[in-house]
Amino acid sequence: MMTEDKKYRLDKWLWAARFYKTRNLATEAIKGGKVHLNDARVKAGKTVEVGHSVRIKKEGIEQTVIVDALSDKRGSATIAQALYTETDESIEKREIFKSQRKAQYANIGPAKRPTKKQRRHIIKFKQDANELS
Repeated sequence: MMTEDKKYRLDKWLWAARFYKTRNLATEAIKGGKVHLNDARVKAGKTVEVGHSVRIKKEGIEQTVIVDALSDKRGSATIAQALYTETDESIEKREIFKSQRKAQYANIGPAKRPTKKQRRHIIKFKQDANELS
């Protein structure tokens, strides 16, 4: 998994750390400016080193992770999680975003047909509006 003498590309590392399903998606995200290495916009071929900070914007969520280990091979999720550590600030922001999104969609439910009583009120309301005009 880790050898210190090799150089690892950013797109390969993102793929190995399971932030993106394919290397092509990782490369497109880097080209699109959604991934920053040490707060700078970089190319997909930029080498990653232990201790670097990677900021990833994905699906409205921004994560900041610190590179703990290097790999260019995609392994299991437990191996991938050992490659990085998410910052406390990033975790906090992600939790806030998650709770806001949950609250936003909490009151939205499936559309239901009005009951007989509600239909009577609607019909009466429409008749009253027609009489006024």
